[in-house]
Amino acid sequence: MGWKGLDVYKRQILCRFDRDLKWRTGAEIVPIQCTSSNNFQITETALKQAYEEALKRNLRVKGVLVTNPSNPLGTTMSRSELNLLVDFIKEKKDTHLISDEIYSGTVFSSPGFVSVMEILKERNDTGEIWNRVHVVYSLSKDLGLPGFRVGAIYSENDTVVAAATKMSSFGLISSQTQYLLSAMLGDKKFTRNYIVENQKRLKRRQRMMVSGLQKAGISCLESNAGLFCWVDMRHLLHSNTFEAEMELWKKIVYQVGLNISPGSSCHCTEPGWFRVCFANMSEETLSLAMKRLKNFVAESTCTQRSALFNGTSKRKSLTKWVFRLSSRDHREQEER
Repeated sequence: MGWKGLDVYKRQILCRFDRDLKWRTGAEIVPIQCTSSNNFQITETALKQAYEEALKRNLRVKGVLVTNPSNPLGTTMSRSELNLLVDFIKEKKDTHLISDEIYSGTVFSSPGFVSVMEILKERNDTGEIWNRVHVVYSLSKDLGLPGFRVGAIYSENDTVVAAATKMSSFGLISSQTQYLLSAMLGDKKFTRNYIVENQKRLKRRQRMMVSGLQKAGISCLESNAGLFCWVDMRHLLHSNTFEAEMELWKKIVYQVGLNISPGSSCHCTEPGWFRVCFANMSEETLSLAMKRLKNFVAESTCTQRSALFNGTSKRKSLTKWVFRLSSRDHREQEER
């Protein structure tokens, strides 16, 4: 499949795909705009709107790209969403579906992970539809081996496999790396125990972050996978704009000392959402990060209240008057 000029949809994911797909190939990306009204799930309406937007821009849609589990949402895709995507590409005869399942081993709570390939088997779809559904994977997340640069493509399409085989010659894996991975993955007991323990630790870290955020008065999207949470900080914006989002992001980075990702970098259309990672630090560091964030929110709230009460001279005088009145009443009650 030729990638030059490929127009690809994507779910709410980090703009890393902008770099991976657009910068080198010239492909255009039209996001499927998901919203908080349904916890950012893909809908038929959102899918059609993205397709129509591509047509308005005179783009030839060649593929739908999703991450499952989602980055940055930290959620697994439902069967209804996956069936919706398969139905879409069946209708659009020349359209492919690429499922990036790099976080599939990080699912730590129900519902469990469902691969798009499982959906195809459940539907008993036959024929050429299998040639237009592809899965990509890597050891970077599940096994924490990004430096090994090991990835995989699963496809029934001979053309795709042949193209990937030719391209792989420009990024071959060293013999030492292959030997090490072969020995490690060949140990079924170790691999099984590793995944189970990793999921337990991810779940514990995620609960730590959610609890810390709640203490700071911050909520987040309910998640069950991934290394991050999709955090709702809309109430901390001074206005419902992306300018306010960037201002808040800079404060958190420079004043609080926490590096988080603003929602605008993930093509989110609602200002105030942030991706916050919890798995790339120790529990002590995570606890400290939550304390810093809590203090920041408390200070911001005090500042907002101060600005509210000091906004006008009338409000100042009213505040003093109420205070004096209550004090006088208190003294009179004591005298009685």
